[in-house]
Amino acid sequence: MSDVALRTVNLTKRYGRVLALDDLSLEVRAGEVFGFLGPNGAGKSTTIRMVLGQVRPTTGRAWVFDTDAGDVARAHRLLAYVPADVALWPQLTGAEILHLQASTGPGTDLAYRDQLVERFALDTTKPARTYSSGNRQKVALVAAFSTRAPLLVLDEPTSGLDPLMEREFRAAVTQARERGQTVFLSSHQLGEVEAVCDRVGILRAGRFVEIASIEQLRGLRRAEVTVSYTGRPPDLDALSGVGAVEQTGRGRLRFSLIGPPAPALRALAAAEVTALAVREPNLEEIFLDYYGEQAN
Repeated sequence: MSDVALRTVNLTKRYGRVLALDDLSLEVRAGEVFGFLGPNGAGKSTTIRMVLGQVRPTTGRAWVFDTDAGDVARAHRLLAYVPADVALWPQLTGAEILHLQASTGPGTDLAYRDQLVERFALDTTKPARTYSSGNRQKVALVAAFSTRAPLLVLDEPTSGLDPLMEREFRAAVTQARERGQTVFLSSHQLGEVEAVCDRVGILRAGRFVEIASIEQLRGLRRAEVTVSYTGRPPDLDALSGVGAVEQTGRGRLRFSLIGPPAPALRALAAAEVTALAVREPNLEEIFLDYYGEQAN
């Protein structure tokens, strides 16, 4: 099997005059957890629909491992999908739905499925018509995580879940990676993406503005440095990578820093620093920073 779990090349989709996806090329490595970020209308759902073979691209192609995504029957043997809004057979119980999905999918680890039912506190004896949106989501998550499919495509999978269940979701993603599965996670929950993903792609208006690891993204953004000192105020304004220098009180200042810290540290050495704190941006700040830059 290919070491690339999901690949798109020049994937483009137009709906009349509307360009929903613009020449998108992407490779998701087998065994990684990839976060797919972007606001509503960025093209995330359109991308997923084309990967699933639900929508034909205007131009370009997509593959699930070595299988063309347009060959839906073969491609779907290699993946499990959790949509943002789960619809179930209303007359069937949760247990019957899980049994049906296990019998038609690429294989299921039944013992692990039973563990997930317990961890997600899912009552499988009730008919689906009685389930809340959160419980419908749990059925889909249990079915997906217990499958032997090598690729899990998760589109806003934690909508409707409470914080305790979100924690179980994160644990299940980690275990899927440990089992060698690939997870493609589209989410608005930036903390969730930051907690579980190896790499992140940020999408805007149908195009990627960045693809990088969480650490690489943080390295591209400015860290916030807070300093307390007893000596002469350091001269930081002219230093490369230093910006937004602000005196926050007597003997205290704050500035932003990007790139190597050595020039700033040399400037601070003569200021008799008594305390220094560095705060890296979280993924939400990075995300908003990108969109702020794009809007200007």
